[in-house]
Amino acid sequence: MDTIEARQAARPSGVDPAEWAVRVDLAACYRLIAHYGWDDLIFTHISARVPNSDHHFLINPEGYRFNEITASNLLKIDCDGKLVTPSANKPIFAGFVIHSALHMSRDDAQCVLHTHTEANIAVGAQEQGLLPLSQFAMRFYNRVGYHAYEGPSNDLDERTRLIRDAADHPVLVLRNHGILTIGRSVAEAFILQYYFERASRTQLQIQTAAAAGAKIVMPSPEVCAQAARNYTMPNGKMRQAGAREWPAMVRLVEQLDPSYAT
Repeated sequence: MDTIEARQAARPSGVDPAEWAVRVDLAACYRLIAHYGWDDLIFTHISARVPNSDHHFLINPEGYRFNEITASNLLKIDCDGKLVTPSANKPIFAGFVIHSALHMSRDDAQCVLHTHTEANIAVGAQEQGLLPLSQFAMRFYNRVGYHAYEGPSNDLDERTRLIRDAADHPVLVLRNHGILTIGRSVAEAFILQYYFERASRTQLQIQTAAAAGAKIVMPSPEVCAQAARNYTMPNGKMRQAGAREWPAMVRLVEQLDPSYAT
């Protein structure tokens, strides 16, 4: 039995195959975030829209570590925070606030990934935010929104401001808090997170060198803009981030612990 057959064999009766495929990818994403050390105990959250639904989305249950998430224990909720499928668990309220804002306002928000790593918090706390100092950062040039810190996201009114500040950007920096990556697939949201993290860590290392007296070379705006275009439309053809990398990432999760797909 190959990997795809095994995933389908694990699908509970009554769960649509398209929804199950999203559940499996989302559970894999949770495991990857844990593997790379970008989780935060039982906090932060990743969501994915349920195919062919009325803005229903999948999200982690409160109290679970990311390496405990499986395709079947993800919660299905609506944009009012109500469980669509009964469960003894409940979502993290701040997660509902943040993720519902994007899922209810953007058709391209198929997956919303939230982390607060030391690196992305440090960059988000800087007035200029992410700078085009590395090739990692170029894909985000002029494609990042910024949202002022409002404390833990426990106020439904914050959704209006999250929607405004995210606009149509693939990344929203939550000042002094973390980031959201917004993908047209789970794969895209993960790859945006991966490279934003690399860009943030690199920026901090460059700034450390600058503080010690090194002179920093900043590419011109024209070069940065062209580099950004090369990531989104190489050879004039639209490319969705993550399409090439995701199968390899899933193989990694399979090697780490195949229980994610149960």
